[in-house]
Amino acid sequence: MNSISRREFLQASGALVISVGLPGAVSTALSQNATGAAGKPPLMPDQLDSWIAVLPDGSVTAFFGKTDMGQGVDVAIAQIVADELDVSFEKVTMVLGDTALTCNQGGASGSTGIQYGGMALRNAAAEARRILLERAAERLKVPVDILVVDNGVVNVPGYALQRVSYGELIGGKYFHAKLDWNKQYGNPLAVKGKATPKKPSDYKVVGKSFHQAIVAEKVYGKLQFVTEMKIEGMLHARVIRPPNAGCGPQAVDESSIKHIPGARVVREKDVIAVVAEREWDAVRAAEALKVTWAPACQPFPPMEKLHAHIRQAKVIGNETPINKGDVDAALKGARRVIEAEYEWPLQSHASMGPACAVADVRADGATLLTGSQKPHYGRNGMAKLIGMAPEKIHASWIPGPGSYGRNDAGDATMDAALISKLTGRPVRLQYMRHDGIAWDPKGPAAVFRARAGLDAQGNVIAYDFFGKGFSRQDVVQTENDPKDSLAGQMTGYAPKGNILFQTPSEKYDFANKRCGWECVAPLLDRASPLRTGHFRDPLGAETHFASESFIDELAHEVGADPVAFRLKYLNDPRHIAVIRAAAEKAGWSARPYPNPNRGKGSVMTGRGFSYTERNGTIVAVVAEVEVERASGRIWPKRFTVAHDCGLIINPKGLEIVIEGNVVQATSRTLFEEVQFNRDQVTSVDWATYPILDIADAPEKIDIVLINRPDILPSGGGEPSTRTVPAAIANAIFDATGVRLRKVPLTPQRMKEALARGEG
Repeated sequence: MNSISRREFLQASGALVISVGLPGAVSTALSQNATGAAGKPPLMPDQLDSWIAVLPDGSVTAFFGKTDMGQGVDVAIAQIVADELDVSFEKVTMVLGDTALTCNQGGASGSTGIQYGGMALRNAAAEARRILLERAAERLKVPVDILVVDNGVVNVPGYALQRVSYGELIGGKYFHAKLDWNKQYGNPLAVKGKATPKKPSDYKVVGKSFHQAIVAEKVYGKLQFVTEMKIEGMLHARVIRPPNAGCGPQAVDESSIKHIPGARVVREKDVIAVVAEREWDAVRAAEALKVTWAPACQPFPPMEKLHAHIRQAKVIGNETPINKGDVDAALKGARRVIEAEYEWPLQSHASMGPACAVADVRADGATLLTGSQKPHYGRNGMAKLIGMAPEKIHASWIPGPGSYGRNDAGDATMDAALISKLTGRPVRLQYMRHDGIAWDPKGPAAVFRARAGLDAQGNVIAYDFFGKGFSRQDVVQTENDPKDSLAGQMTGYAPKGNILFQTPSEKYDFANKRCGWECVAPLLDRASPLRTGHFRDPLGAETHFASESFIDELAHEVGADPVAFRLKYLNDPRHIAVIRAAAEKAGWSARPYPNPNRGKGSVMTGRGFSYTERNGTIVAVVAEVEVERASGRIWPKRFTVAHDCGLIINPKGLEIVIEGNVVQATSRTLFEEVQFNRDQVTSVDWATYPILDIADAPEKIDIVLINRPDILPSGGGEPSTRTVPAAIANAIFDATGVRLRKVPLTPQRMKEALARGEG
């Protein structure tokens, strides 16, 4: 992301858009009201100037109301814009996630960057090209339909001197053109002009691989992260969380930090923080401050009884979105009924670094620098918390440690804003490691129960699958309201999440099929370190670990090859093609099933299969594992992934995203589980919340990309995540003959299962 402002490139018209620098050059307050700037159209989705600008040198800036969490979405969007405008990829600069410069497209959310965000930019760029060609035709005095564009230069074929560049046509000026807008903000935001975007057969940039320039900036230490942002006169802040969940402060001894220069206490109801001119003094003050807390209330069950609690807990919401045929009658008439239960733990985002935010709340407006993936919504939540109109707040997204879902970045935003308001100074709020891991919203724990009825020939005549667990939106993911933050809940905002869960996403065509879910209440309804929220591919890994493990169990029960068994119950040609592609690439047919060496040797080897869909993206995975009998260590040595997300924008970029998904999902499957006791979360660092390290990473990940230019692109940032856990579990069964149904699949659980000889 370049350090530019709209003022810098809109020069030819003399128009002043906004006097701020973009992320990467922030050293002072960034926000300035620009609504009165001469000639500037309002920042609204129905204005073409809200999306595309052409500089005097003919380069293009695209304004994208989403952010990039490391997947290279900005690169892919730049490719889309370049193709529609007929300029080179190198001529396009992206501006991301700035409330003064971009429309609210929902931030990085649900793998919608390309699927929805890309469509808006494609339509806007196509409309910009149409307008530019009309202006070129008028200037050159030729019909518009004979013009061709070569890297931003409009030519009349056969007449070398009849040419005009985009920079000459409009460079530095506004389009002042309207777009049709569906009147929705966030992920659904859609705009369209009179122009028809290009056909895939005309693409020259889309479909090629371009690297992320930001990677080199990271490697060489040139990229400025949100943790490095400074505003003149700012204070450093640390928050003090209660040692026992649900127990607020009764008294604060401010004299306990009087020996620390410049340190002081900031308090608003149950929010307690310390601030200081120097960061180390804030850290010391947070350690030294003496707080008397209310007696422990033990809001949590013993950790070993978490899933028993879920099974027994009252249902507060439920839904059965799939209910085909008469499952109960079919089960009663079945020759055999197969049943199984699966368990998934609470998991922490455990971002590489704890969250940070910088806020400057003044009487005339406010500034927010945030690493959250939703700066527009963060601004809105901040506005409610500090009592200021959203349009008076300028929020800028700055790269941070990543927030796949709703992690501690949203809480940092609210804490920084509140402390800045209370102190009257700019505030840099940085969490400590224990804050980030212990207090971030967690991925929900759940229990899944599955039943299937088989007839005498081993055909599945009934399929019944239900999940029960904590809502995936106990903390709503948008950061649009203080009620979904610790600062909000600790200052009196009543929590109110959404009751929402998940069912399997696949296309097995069973004659009688029922899939549903049930939600239970949170363990603590206010300011809980075990509150649950969106985690990468919300509930996708959990649900499909269970559903695809169960499909594998059914295949084994009837003595069928797991791939052939899946294909038997599928009719959709895209789904069938993905499964066959993964199996062929992995050489699946080269070995009989079941594994003739199952359970043999000191190191047992096996392979497992899994297939899923997510929002139009179909994925199939083959995992090959090694299991050490003595230690119980499980090593997924190799993965083969077949992936169909429609039109592929950046093949290499997509491969990198898939690799990241596989590694993170492997970590969640084998290692990650939030530890807690009756009073608090005890997972506070990498020792108490271990994740996959390089010694456990797969040796090889083979990827088969199935490009379908005739199908609009769908997301790639999450779908392969949900497909990995069951593939690993199924490979373990193939290797050992024992079935693990409780995540994480730790060495201890593996050894115990081997000792019991579970099947």
